[in-house]
Amino acid sequence: MEISVTPQKIGGKLQMIASKSQAHRLLIAAALSTQKTDIECNASSEDIDATARCLTAFGASIEKTKNGFSVSPISGDTLSVADCGESGSTLRFLLPVIGALGKRVRLKLGGRLPHRPLSPLWEELEAHGMSLKREGEDIIFCEGKLCGGAFTMPGNISSQFISGLLFALPLLSEDSTLTLTGTIESKQYIAMTEEALRKFGIDFTYNERTYSIRGGQTYRYAAEKPLRVEGDWSNAAFWLSAGALGKKVTLSGIFRDSLQGDKEICRILERFGAVIHEEADTVEAAPAALSAISIDAAQIPDLVPILAVVAAGAQGETHIYGAARLRIKESDRLKTVCAFLTALGGDIEETTDGLIIRGGKPLGGGTVDSAGDHRIAMSAAIASIIAEGTVTISGAEAVRKSYPDFWAHFEALGGKIERGGENE
Repeated sequence: MEISVTPQKIGGKLQMIASKSQAHRLLIAAALSTQKTDIECNASSEDIDATARCLTAFGASIEKTKNGFSVSPISGDTLSVADCGESGSTLRFLLPVIGALGKRVRLKLGGRLPHRPLSPLWEELEAHGMSLKREGEDIIFCEGKLCGGAFTMPGNISSQFISGLLFALPLLSEDSTLTLTGTIESKQYIAMTEEALRKFGIDFTYNERTYSIRGGQTYRYAAEKPLRVEGDWSNAAFWLSAGALGKKVTLSGIFRDSLQGDKEICRILERFGAVIHEEADTVEAAPAALSAISIDAAQIPDLVPILAVVAAGAQGETHIYGAARLRIKESDRLKTVCAFLTALGGDIEETTDGLIIRGGKPLGGGTVDSAGDHRIAMSAAIASIIAEGTVTISGAEAVRKSYPDFWAHFEALGGKIERGGENE
């Protein structure tokens, strides 16, 4: 699908959609539980649906309801085929879980997912009893029972490897340890997994970079209040950046005390010079004169595409660093961010682990290839605010991965778009 965006400032009020990151985690914990669990979730996406679809293939019953999901736990042990779509979270979270359950599963991988790294998680799972085998490019055959013991995982490749093991290890018969080595990046995503485990009564300790996890535990959500997925800070970042570049934007349903690391967008926009006002579950961003800053993206890699757009609208030279992992996302995001801003007339260059953006001049408009990456498509739409000509985005349907209603919400904030062909 091709969408052409007319340059103009957008602003207004929105209720934020549910956090994709938290939805993954709560669905998995609920499916591993011993009882039916209802989850309030005001929106889904292709990635969330992929996790629900795989858990259903494993033997869970997941029903979409008016308010979210009703999840009955996994049962049965027949060979199944589970389609991960293009969701890296789904694949990496569920590989260890498959081993903990002793399932025989063929995982189907879509898009760029077969090329995204699984090492050293793969080797660690095989060392503890699982058998994993590639069948062609897009299938992984999994069998064998994961055994407890001492696990080690580097902290600077993917926090999803760590989260997947944290979900699985409490289910094993034996006690386990999980030791993290090197620099630990995306710490808040690991904290979100810890929070989900605690909600479902899982006990663990963390001391001196090592988790100690008792085996034989049971997942169970026992609290009286509803289990609710909070608003998504990663997607809120696009609208807050629009507020910083254009007109005031007010978002509700996102919480300042959230564990989501991408709530850091507020502090970064303030450093650029934007006006940010936060309450308990509401955030407002308003424009001001923006100036270049330096940004360490090690803990907030998903924010880099939209921060590059803000930098293009700020006076001076912005440096983004610590983002080498972006090369193994849905696209090589350092390359694709550089390509789309260059296509719009921006002054940007890649470094080995980041970007240098020389901003302060209007973009000229042009055609952007989303490269099938949802965050590139959404960032290009926001870039239209500081463009002088029409911004045309090919592959605009990529937003379905995390934010299917993005274009409708863009229009609700006053954006003007024209939809082209449904070329998918």
